[in-house]
Amino acid sequence: MLNNQITPRLDFTELLTRNRPDAAAWVNGNAQNPRLSGTVKFYHTIYGGVLVEAELFGLPNIDFPGSSNFYAMHIHESGDCSDAFDHTGMHYNPQGADHPNHAGDMPPLLGSQGYAYSVFYDKRFTLREIIGRAVIIHENPDDFTTQPSGNAGAKIGCGEIRALDPSLKTTPSL
Repeated sequence: MLNNQITPRLDFTELLTRNRPDAAAWVNGNAQNPRLSGTVKFYHTIYGGVLVEAELFGLPNIDFPGSSNFYAMHIHESGDCSDAFDHTGMHYNPQGADHPNHAGDMPPLLGSQGYAYSVFYDKRFTLREIIGRAVIIHENPDDFTTQPSGNAGAKIGCGEIRALDPSLKTTPSL
């Protein structure tokens, strides 16, 4: 049972501790970044939004001791990670908003010598809306200005978001 405290932090901590996400994307790198891998997990919350936990290994700065680099992370329209991720489409943007206000625009990852861990809460999409779409990791940070996608560079990692909760197994309308 969730704690339902004054702030959501304890509820979020319990969700992460139980480690039973409702959906997840297993991210793999492209041909130039074969060591890139990890998971992005999505948890339903009692607050009407989604808790997102990302853990990535093998980011491009792995071979540079003490280095830190930012990498853009977005949800793209399609979960088709074939052909160097060329079929993932644009950022998930059901409202037709300008960048960086797409529902698929997520906080950047801070890669510390190839490793990144991030947790954040988001109410711009539901779990049901993102099943079958892709999490994309880009080679550069998002500049939060350039249209339509933040000048984040090449797609270096991709993972299709899959339902782990059987009640979510539906196909998104693309």
